[in-house]
Amino acid sequence: MFLAAFAVAAPRAVPAQTAPRNSTITIHVGKTGLFSGLGHNHTISAPVSRSAIDPKSKTASITVLTKEMKVLDPEASEKDRQEIQATMLGPKVLDAQKYPEIHFTSTHVKQTSAGELEVTGNLELHGVTKQIEFPVTGTPEHYTGKTKLKQTDFGIQPVSVGGGTVKVKDEIELEFNVYPEEPQRPAP
Repeated sequence: MFLAAFAVAAPRAVPAQTAPRNSTITIHVGKTGLFSGLGHNHTISAPVSRSAIDPKSKTASITVLTKEMKVLDPEASEKDRQEIQATMLGPKVLDAQKYPEIHFTSTHVKQTSAGELEVTGNLELHGVTKQIEFPVTGTPEHYTGKTKLKQTDFGIQPVSVGGGTVKVKDEIELEFNVYPEEPQRPAP
């Protein structure tokens, strides 16, 4: 289980203070293995804690507080969701105690067509920083997109049970909904 945070640059200035919106990243984690039918696919919500955009340099940054990530898994029981949540935030996966924040900072933004951008930047997750690139659609007020990442690229070993007969897939999909004017929320 993995998370990431994304941001995009705004081609024009965004108002300094507007009504807060809820920027989120939704992570979809699949299952694999001989008995994968006994496991769960996971859906995780990662609310954006802070975002900053500099329209002049066409750069942006996003921060997610690891502890704020929440396992949604509507098909799982409440007990199972709590166990999955504890595993995700624990030392075997995200290690929220040791790595309380996840950061993305863009390094390059290229407009590919009207309302479409290609964003390159550095994702810092689980003590590892990797450059990633992904497409973005939107306006200076709201951006959306999807990308896929591998947990092992960030030093996270996908959870496996039953000798590997049920395991979490290494590759995960992230969908993001970012409102650039996201105000800073205090850490819990």
